[in-house]
Amino acid sequence: MMQAQTLIDAIEALAPVNLAWERDVVGLQLGRADQSIDRVMTTLDVRPEVVQEAIDKDVDFIFSHHPLMFHPARTLDLSRPQNQMYADLLRHNIVVYSAHTNLDAAVGGMNDWLAEALQIQNPRPLIPNADGKSGLGRIGQLEQPKTVRTYAQALKDLFNVAAVRVIGPDLERSIQTVAVIGGDGGDHYRQAQQAGADVLVTADLYYHIGHDVIADDFTVIDPDHHMEAIVKAKMVEQIQIWQHAYGWELNAVFLSAMNTDPYQYLV
Repeated sequence: MMQAQTLIDAIEALAPVNLAWERDVVGLQLGRADQSIDRVMTTLDVRPEVVQEAIDKDVDFIFSHHPLMFHPARTLDLSRPQNQMYADLLRHNIVVYSAHTNLDAAVGGMNDWLAEALQIQNPRPLIPNADGKSGLGRIGQLEQPKTVRTYAQALKDLFNVAAVRVIGPDLERSIQTVAVIGGDGGDHYRQAQQAGADVLVTADLYYHIGHDVIADDFTVIDPDHHMEAIVKAKMVEQIQIWQHAYGWELNAVFLSAMNTDPYQYLV
């Protein structure tokens, strides 16, 4: 076994906390950094069904992309499932650690994983930080031009979602320069357009911003926020690399089997 702090140090070397949006709650969410850990599970979201899975599988460290508490608990009334979830985590000594917008911005983090999945060649930060390497989103070229329709269909299949929203004036328009922002990046579509992108891939685009996108003769493809579930397998791979490199004494590292996408589509 090893201390949770050892894993936390490696995560923060990959995704430095100072890259996080100032209002984001990243880092140790619950538990003690000096606790011994043996079984690690990765997830996009920490939800009651995920916690029950962790309990059933004797997990003692959960890595999540989305923070444990997007909205702080106002009471600890355990009749509320969300509060009971916190109690279950404490009762079973499960450490929870989250890397969110810092992992989004990190070199080799969320947006690089998405760029690779989207077949974006030679990606660079869309909105770079001072170091020129990390930053919000990625932008680069597809190997060959595609139509908006063809590319959107490919993303639907890639992310295994029931539907993909396309916001734009022409589904048959040819695209080759693609920008991606994991999560909710619709507010930055103009920056993607100004950077030379033909299309922005992001999620949770607001209705009125959608009208602005069309008015500006641009295109956004929204394949659902749950596209960030790529983090589950990618962080398992990364932790296993560290484990082999540093000789960590972990018994198991695996991804959650739970699908935490809150949306269902009737088609």
